Amino acid sequence: MCQTCGCEEKGSMVTIGKPLHFQPQKQEKKPEKSPKSESSSPLAGIRIDSPAVSKDSVGTREIEVVENLLGDNDAAAAENRKFLNEQKIFSLNLMGSPGCGKTTFIIKTIESLKEEMEVFVIEGDQFGSLDADRISATGAKVIQINTGNGCHLDARSVGKAIKELEIPMNSLLFIENVGNLVCPALFDLGEHLRLVMLSVTEGDDKPVKYAPMFHGAAMCVINKTDLLDYVNFDIEKAKENLRRINSKQKIITLSASGGGGMQEWLAALRTEIQVSKP
Repeated sequence: MCQTCGCEEKGSMVTIGKPLHFQPQKQEKKPEKSPKSESSSPLAGIRIDSPAVSKDSVGTREIEVVENLLGDNDAAAAENRKFLNEQKIFSLNLMGSPGCGKTTFIIKTIESLKEEMEVFVIEGDQFGSLDADRISATGAKVIQINTGNGCHLDARSVGKAIKELEIPMNSLLFIENVGNLVCPALFDLGEHLRLVMLSVTEGDDKPVKYAPMFHGAAMCVINKTDLLDYVNFDIEKAKENLRRINSKQKIITLSASGGGGMQEWLAALRTEIQVSKP
């Protein structure tokens, strides 16, 4: 699945009734091209070390890396996006650390929108279906993807799950990625909105420490604000760090479990759905 992060090559298991198994294609290895200058990087000023080139007493030794490793995934993501656009299905890729409140956030959104639209969910976890069971209890149709040793969802497995769900037109699709602030940032799933969640229990420095994840998300939801009195988390500092990484990112603060701020999120979601329509 992912040669950059050590995911097992056996791939993912999509579970809806009878499990489906598939084998992702392997990518050929090619020599690395000359790196771009640091000034051209969208993360200029944020140090990101790369193991692609190492130096020793003999001189510089280039390590062979995979060129266009994500090419197959990007092609699958394009297929997913085309299908979702044709069916007028708005999709969100929800990412964040384990325990930041992603599933509760989805459940509260489903409950708030049940009179407006049908909501479907693709639930990504390494093992088990605990979160999928919680979502299913709302009446929403959900499919579980267990990635095993894999630390993220990929576009091929998501595409299979989309077809299995048989989502009707003009619906909303949540894709809850595996809890991880690193590898999910690399994989386009064909979503319309990339959303990252940061909880106040994690620390206001996370946007800087995990810059690629927060840089690539169009929206950040700061969750669990009802716990601010009990943790060392500076909302303004977190927002400053987020803007440092992505100045155009929309930031929403809320408590999914308590309900505070959810109306702002729902309004932003409705706007995103309207903007996405052709």
